[in-house]
Formats: sequence, C-alpha cells, structure tokens
Amino acid sequence: MTVRIAVVADIHHGKPSATKRGDTALSLLKEFADFSNTAQPDFVLDLGDRISDESRETDLVLEREVAEAFQPLEAPIHHINGNHDRDHLEVSDNEEILGQSLQNDTFDIGGWRIVLWRADSKILRSDGHSGFVLREADLLWLSRVVQNADRPLLVVSHVPVSGHAQTGNYYFQNNSSASTYPMAERARAALAQANHPVVCLAGHVHWNTVTTVDSITHLTQQSLTESFTTQGEPAGAFGLLELGETVTWGVEGRDPMTFSFKPALSRWTPPMPEFSRHPEFAARRKGQLT
Repeated sequence: MTVRIAVVADIHHGKPSATKRGDTALSLLKEFADFSNTAQPDFVLDLGDRISDESRETDLVLEREVAEAFQPLEAPIHHINGNHDRDHLEVSDNEEILGQSLQNDTFDIGGWRIVLWRADSKILRSDGHSGFVLREADLLWLSRVVQNADRPLLVVSHVPVSGHAQTGNYYFQNNSSASTYPMAERARAALAQANHPVVCLAGHVHWNTVTTVDSITHLTQQSLTESFTTQGEPAGAFGLLELGETVTWGVEGRDPMTFSFKPALSRWTPPMPEFSRHPEFAARRKGQLT
C-alpha cells in the first residue's frame, strides 16, 4: 500500500511581513483544500507557522481563521506548531483551537510509522539568548521511538534538523542558527539509531530542499505564502508525498519541485575530525609517519 499525504507548510496568515504574503493565505488555503480533496490523500500534514504573530489577542483570531479554513478538507489533518504559533500562544491554546492534541505522537499506516515530532518550537528571547531550545524530553522521545521502530519511519517536524546550508535563503543565510535547533547533531544521531529506513519532512526555512545526511533523506517544503523565490508573488506551495518502497514528493505552485528516491538503511562512514586534531596527520607533519 502506498501512503498518500497532502502537505502544507508555513501558511503565515496575517499581515504581509517582509517576503511573506500573509494577505493571500486564506484564499490559498481554499485552493489547497480543493487540491487535497481531489488528490484524496490518506491524511493531511500542516507543518506549522499557521500565522504571522502580532499579539496574543490577534493571534487567537488568526489561528481560529486558519482552523476554519481547514474545515472543508475531507482527509484527517495532523497539525504541528511552528514558532509563530508559539510566540504569544501556548500549546494548549493551539490544541483548543485545532481540536487535537499537539504532543509528540506516532501512528502506523501502510507499512510506515508516521512520527509527529512536535518538539517545542517556541523561540526564547531572554538572558542574552534568542533561539530555539531542543528540550531533552523531546530528544529522548525521538531516540526511543527510533530505537523501537519495526518499520520505515517518516519523521515530521516544524524545524529541520539536517543542518543543511542556507546559502541564498532570504531569512537564514545570515541567520543560520535560527534555521535549526541547537544540538541538532544529537537529533541526527538519534535518527541514525534506526534499524529501518528514515525519511524526514519539515517546514520553517521557506524553500524546497532535499538533503541526505548519513543516508537519511531530509525534505523541507516551501511556504504557502513565501515570495522571495517567486518575484513577490506567493509560492502557493501544495505538496503531495507518497510513501512506499519508493518515496515520491511533488510540490505544486510557483516554486514547483519533484523528487523520487528509495529510502536507504545503510549508514555512511563517520566523518573524520579536524585535521589539526587527528594524531595521524599530526605525526605526518612531524615526519614520524610516511
């Protein structure tokens, strides 16, 4: 059985902000609903950042408007919080509005385990620190799920953990530390514990990317309303991910993407340390090894 998943990321409903065309979000969500209902997926994934935050009062209104826009979708929807959903709102606020738990969770479908890794996406701004915090409880939960897996895994999060380059990214080229979690390498190490293939899917960075790290393929999907790659017009990104022996990912809109691959289980040779710290290279420099 092939698992079909409709995907929407970084809706950013609200006032236009920098290159985010939040003024178009609700009309594009209507188009996404038509896209999803035509595609007839097994379920829908919302990768978070449903709004562009302003204040608690405004954010509650914006989140409710997005929740209402999801109502026409016929397939079950699984939501994840993004950082903008958490600036002024609690997880419990989002749970009440969306009518579902937003805690870490898994479910099995079509020979795959879907891992909803809802690690906290709130950006903390205090005591000289501004950024994400990868909480130990979230990391341990992911590690245990991966260790106990008996089938291929799709690991879904708002924030990607691949650590891939942000060169050319409007938001993150010069702010790369905000593109992922601190200690993301520990999350990658947890993923590497799997005895079955792993595929990762995230949003947050507002562009379509494919990155392979240690034979694990990491995908990030373009924002619904981003415009820095589309000359000021909203990207209108609607994704369809199909999971089977081969994984196929297609994104429609003004920034289209198509990619197909077979998930691998094998792992890569561990990276060499810095040359200056490697005893063999140090000995060669001193002429002690040839």
